[in-house]
Amino acid sequence: MASIGIIGASGYTGAELLRLCAGHPELDVAFATGDSQAGTEVAELYPSLAGAYPHRRFESFHAGLLDGVDGVFLGLPHGASQAVMGEVLASGAKVVDLGADFRLPDAATYEQWYGEAHTRPDLLDRFAYGLPELYREQIVASGAVANPGCYPTAASLALAPLVRAGLVQAEGIVVNAVSGVSGAGRPPKPTTTFCAVDEDVTAYGLLAHRHTAEMDMNLGATVLFTPHLVPMNRGILATCTARPAVPDLGTEAVLEAMARAYAGEPFVVVSERPPSTKATLGSNAVHLTARHDARTGTVLAIGAIDNLGKGASGAAVQNMNLLLGLDESAGLTCAGLYP
Repeated sequence: MASIGIIGASGYTGAELLRLCAGHPELDVAFATGDSQAGTEVAELYPSLAGAYPHRRFESFHAGLLDGVDGVFLGLPHGASQAVMGEVLASGAKVVDLGADFRLPDAATYEQWYGEAHTRPDLLDRFAYGLPELYREQIVASGAVANPGCYPTAASLALAPLVRAGLVQAEGIVVNAVSGVSGAGRPPKPTTTFCAVDEDVTAYGLLAHRHTAEMDMNLGATVLFTPHLVPMNRGILATCTARPAVPDLGTEAVLEAMARAYAGEPFVVVSERPPSTKATLGSNAVHLTARHDARTGTVLAIGAIDNLGKGASGAAVQNMNLLLGLDESAGLTCAGLYP
């Protein structure tokens, strides 16, 4: 049994990590911090976890908590991981950071997209980018993983097989994606209250959403990305379009390329069926499909995930399994909840 800690466990991704760890055969939660909720019982903030954690309380983080743990998840707000990552890495524990602080390859790119200087650029090369279906070898060889963003996970997995096979052009890719409100986090915001999101669909982050940088990086492409907030709790659906790079492409060819790229992947479903967010609910699965439209000369690729599952905490557990040498699928499911 591996001992793990969660730094920043009181948000939605932290709560999902606690839920997944409760059902994991090889992970035991040693501590769960939440500075804003320190002293609060986990069951008080999240009654859904009462059966699994009847007596655990959120703690304030201090370095002593790291003694003897095998792995550490960080579910902190943007920018906060940089402040503690030095001591976390120094502990020798395997690390999966669910935040954005160590996803991008260099400090200049980080500053371009996040509007502030990176305070620990010396640590950036310690991290592998945590999308196992594309970077498994790098993850296994590393001791620290930067978990991908939710939008880049859906879009990159939908597009990467087609870009890498040379079937679509790397320029002019367009990604339009919708997300459930849990992607905005647990703290209330004026734009995420029930009255704000109910009966509404809103585009945001026009031309400058930070997740664009990850898509560009994963695809070696230039992506125009537009995210949308929709009135549902969980889920992401990414609809991606690109121009063919070969003549007479055809739908069969793009579906075959996608299926071939993910053959044997435990959490990838490639099908002719249009993906549905609800089909992925509560799972670590990504559902994919692709089409070629001869009339418009366009390739369409679509991916659906649970933004708290494969888009965050499920992927984090998958990465931790790889870092600790466990079965990659341990504690995770590819089957969604329905209805």
